[in-house]
Amino acid sequence: MGSEPPSSPQVVEDGGEEDEEELSGGEEADLRSSSGRGSLLTRRGITLRVLLKDGLVEPGDGVLAIHYLGKNFVGDLLTDGKIRWVETGQIFNSPSAWATHCKRLVNPAKKSGCGWASVRYRGQKLVQYKTTWLHKYQPSADMSLVSEEDDDEDEEEGKAAVQADDKNKNTKPGLHDVMVSRRTDRERIPVRYCTLGTRDAARDPHTLVELSAFSAINRFQPFNVAVSSNVLLLMDFHCHLTTSEVVGYLGGRWDTNTQLLTVLRAFPCRTRLADRDSASAVEEEICQNLFMRGLSLVGWYHSHPRGPALPSLQDIDSQMDHQLRLQGSNNGFQPCLGIICGPYYHGNQGVASTITPFWVVPPPEQRPNDYGIPVAVEVTYVQDNFLTSDVLNEMMLLVDYYRAAPDLVQFNQYWCPDTTMLDKIKGSLSCHAPKDQAYSQILEHVYSQLGSMH
Repeated sequence: MGSEPPSSPQVVEDGGEEDEEELSGGEEADLRSSSGRGSLLTRRGITLRVLLKDGLVEPGDGVLAIHYLGKNFVGDLLTDGKIRWVETGQIFNSPSAWATHCKRLVNPAKKSGCGWASVRYRGQKLVQYKTTWLHKYQPSADMSLVSEEDDDEDEEEGKAAVQADDKNKNTKPGLHDVMVSRRTDRERIPVRYCTLGTRDAARDPHTLVELSAFSAINRFQPFNVAVSSNVLLLMDFHCHLTTSEVVGYLGGRWDTNTQLLTVLRAFPCRTRLADRDSASAVEEEICQNLFMRGLSLVGWYHSHPRGPALPSLQDIDSQMDHQLRLQGSNNGFQPCLGIICGPYYHGNQGVASTITPFWVVPPPEQRPNDYGIPVAVEVTYVQDNFLTSDVLNEMMLLVDYYRAAPDLVQFNQYWCPDTTMLDKIKGSLSCHAPKDQAYSQILEHVYSQLGSMH
C-alpha cells in the first residue's frame, strides 16, 4: 500500500461481484434520451458522472474516503467521474471497483465492495447523494431504484464468512456458535413455518420465519419466564449503538421445582461477530462474571438492526444447538431463551424496539429433516426499582467500545422527520425505566456521551 504512484495510472475496472458497474456515457444518454431528465433512470444509471453533471457533487482532490476495518483510504474525484486513489495513483471506473480493491487489501476474502454505501464524499455516503438525486429529479420514482444493498452493507466490518460446518458440535455453547456471518437486515418478507417443508441446503439461511404459538402446535409452554427490566434496558441500549448485528448472553437462574426461568443480567459481547480471535477471551470474561454472581447461562440475544425481530433459519438452528447443549448429557431439562431485538425497523410501533423472546420445538420424530419450529415465548417482565451500577458500567463500556466504530449510529441524524436517533434511543429505553425516576439523571450522562461520539 506504500508503493509509489505509477508513471502511467492503472485503470481498474473490476468491481467484484457487485451490480454497481458504471454505465458508459452513451448508455446514460440512451437511458434518458427519450424525454430528457424526466425519463426514468435505473439505479445503475445514477452514476458519479450523473451526480457531477447535475451539480450534486464536484470534482476535487481528497474528497472521497473509505473507512474499513480500521484502515482509511482517500481518493480524488475526477471530472469524468472516475476515482484516483491518492496513495498509488490508480484510476478506478466506479466506487465499487475502488471499494472492492481497497477492502481486498485488508480482507482478501472480501468479494465485493458495495461502493455507494462505503465510499463517502466529503463525509457523507454516496448512496445518500443518489437518493437526493432521485428526490430532486424523479420525485415520483419508486425509491427501490436505490438498491437496498447500498444500505450499510459494507459497514458490517469484521463479518467475514464463517462456514457452518466449522462449528464443533461437541463443545459447550459459546460465542463461536453465535458469531456467524450475517447480512444486513434489509426488507425481507417472513414466511410461515408450514411453507418450509424438508430442510433444503439451497434455501437462503437468512429467510425469516413467523413465530407459532404453543397452542397452535398442540403444546403447552413447558416453562415460565421472568425477565428483569434492567436486562431489557441494557440489551436495547446495546442493539441501538451500531448498524451491524450485535450479540450477547443472558444470565439467570432455573428453578426445577417451579419451572421458572428468571433472567437477571444481560452480558453484551464487546466484539465483532466474526472476530474469532477475541471471542474466546470475551466468552471467558462473561463466564467469570456469571460465576461471580452465582448465575447460570440461560440464553442469548442478538439484534436485527433494520429488519423484523423474527428468527431466521440460521437463528432457528443456532437456538436449537444452544438448547441441546445447555440441556447437557444427563437429559435433565433446562430451557435456553433466545431474544431478538429490532431497534431500527420502520415497521415497529413508535420509537420502541420490538423485542421477541422465542424458543424452538424440535421437528416431529417422523420428520427429522425438517427445521425446528420457532415459537413465541410468553414472558413476565419484572420492573426493577433502580438502575444498578453493573448496568451503568456495562453501558459506559459499550460506549467506549463503539466510539470509533465505522458502523456507529449517527445519533445527531434523524430517525424520522421529527425524531433524532438520540431521541429514538431515549424513547425506547424509557419503556424499561426503573421505578426510581432518579435513573433519568444517570442516563443523561450516558446520552451526553452518545451525543459526542461523532
